[in-house]
Amino acid sequence: MRNRSIVPLLITTLVVLAMVAFGGAGLLGGQTETTTPGTASSQASTPGGTAASGAAKQSAPHRAANPSSLPEIRESALPLEGRRVLALIRAGGPYQYSQDDQVFGNFERVLPAKDRGYYREYTVPTPGEADRGARRIVTGNGGEKYYTGDHYSTFKYIAEGS
Repeated sequence: MRNRSIVPLLITTLVVLAMVAFGGAGLLGGQTETTTPGTASSQASTPGGTAASGAAKQSAPHRAANPSSLPEIRESALPLEGRRVLALIRAGGPYQYSQDDQVFGNFERVLPAKDRGYYREYTVPTPGEADRGARRIVTGNGGEKYYTGDHYSTFKYIAEGS
């Protein structure tokens, strides 16, 4: 009976590993490219503004427009650990840290102003760090996602599916 409780965790882990091994979007039939982060002018969206991903669990379109004035980073340009955390967010967890999927207060006011509870944060592990490190992904209730590599000093909007 006890082994049954780990089956969903094992399946999720295998899916995440497969997505990482096949480049995330490439597994789902999308394109993966290596580009310079923050080059929004060269980013293309699929017809209708959504990516071909029936497997992604999201309430907003997969490739939404950037709702902020922040620079963009392509999903494929995130660190490997960041792409893994995105896959876990889409799958609904499980998360490595108890602080993950908790309310992010936006006290630094770098992200667009929203009511408290709008944003949630997730740890992007940093290899070699003894603690959670400085890297995070912050999600909004509208489906938007942001990456910070410097513990909330700066953010980039994540252009998903690219």
